[in-house]
Amino acid sequence: MVQLSASRCVRSLSVESECNKCEVICPTNAIVVGDNPLPAINFSSCVGCGACDAVCPNEALTLDDFSPTEFFFNFIEDEDNLISCRKNVPCIAALNIENIISMAILKKDMVFDMGHCDGCDIASTCRPQIERNYEEALYMLEAMQSDATIKLENVKYEREIEEDNTPNRRDFFSNINLATVAKTKHEFEKEIQKASDELVEHTLQKSDIALLKKKRITDRRKLFFTAIKRVEKPSQFHIVEADEITFTSQKILDSSTCTACQMCYRVCPSGALTSDIKNSKIEFDPFLCI
Repeated sequence: MVQLSASRCVRSLSVESECNKCEVICPTNAIVVGDNPLPAINFSSCVGCGACDAVCPNEALTLDDFSPTEFFFNFIEDEDNLISCRKNVPCIAALNIENIISMAILKKDMVFDMGHCDGCDIASTCRPQIERNYEEALYMLEAMQSDATIKLENVKYEREIEEDNTPNRRDFFSNINLATVAKTKHEFEKEIQKASDELVEHTLQKSDIALLKKKRITDRRKLFFTAIKRVEKPSQFHIVEADEITFTSQKILDSSTCTACQMCYRVCPSGALTSDIKNSKIEFDPFLCI
């Protein structure tokens, strides 16, 4: 089930934010932004594909049963190079573009199993996103002059059938004790949310207010920095077109109209926008921009 960390959502930082990437990518319309300050989620409609997590620029959305960061390290250590929705991810669309590039650099060769997409109910939105990520990753790898490769293949991987160890209701109640009651209560509340076929609105809590002021670099960006340090210096540096990549941007600052009101860098969640001690100018770092 998907969870929203309200303090990380960029919509909570500014009323002018128009970010609705999670709403657009959701294949079941389980996420609705509309005129709400924060996304509302219908947990019953959510299929747990993870595409919303991947497109969220500030990692505000997470899945209970899949962590892109954990998958990153497990995949790098694994000898196999196949990524499949029947093997190791809920959907290939659950992988964000930065992690895809980073894994390709470190792994050198990756294969996306697209063989199950034709018969998938959520392929109408997720498959185009996978293909866009694939093309963007190749563009960046080529600009880096990296020899890493990513392939789209119809592997149609199938996992061997394992014995069903799903606990029944009797096991559920027999396992309840003082040590597990908190966890059991949490799991029970999640099941109630899943069963409620309605949009659940989110609001900022007191604990979120303090976190809004904290500048944070995303885990995916940290991994990206680590990976590109492994790339050999190219024989020729290339200019990357800002409109060809989605994980950062180019800000053009007009010093003649800037009033140094400080608003832009105060709401910037990653610290990409900063000012000098005298607040006389604004500086922009695209490496930190999300």
